[in-house]
Amino acid sequence: MIQDKHELRSAARALRKRLAEIDPLAASRAADHADALPPAEIVALYRAMGSELDADALAVALNAAGRRLCLPVVVQRDAPMEFRAWSPGEPLELDAAGCPAPLPLAQVVTPDLILTPLLAFDDQGGRLGQGGGYYDRTFAARPDALRIGFAYVGQKVERLDLEPHDVRLDGILTEAGYADCGISH
Repeated sequence: MIQDKHELRSAARALRKRLAEIDPLAASRAADHADALPPAEIVALYRAMGSELDADALAVALNAAGRRLCLPVVVQRDAPMEFRAWSPGEPLELDAAGCPAPLPLAQVVTPDLILTPLLAFDDQGGRLGQGGGYYDRTFAARPDALRIGFAYVGQKVERLDLEPHDVRLDGILTEAGYADCGISH
């Protein structure tokens, strides 16, 4: 199973990279569907790394709609992430995992909705992440937060085999729109 997941991640990374090259405007089109996201006062986004779907245009759209934003911060590598308030344009620094994050003086907040990058997803809320477990640990620690994948529509697969620690997504936002996965909290 580990080898299969490793191979699946490798193939999914290559596909995501191709999708990013083929459709550089996908993130902007996905942001056009920001109003389709479930209601939430505080929305956690992420800063895209590599070929992850860039959340910048979505951040601007959500901010303009009056939603408060935050970004995840890895403080300890084997613990759930914390979230710090953030607005587009505010300075960032690298966290313990090497990801851009708000400065330590930013207010720690509790998001109602967490957008997550991913390598692959399915219609049942399955998500294949990078393998570090950061989002799964965070989702498990915050069971009331809505979990929404943010990805290229081309990252969809028929079915992902999930392990017991994998937490399903409530929905997916892509350049084609928002899809609810029918998961209830």
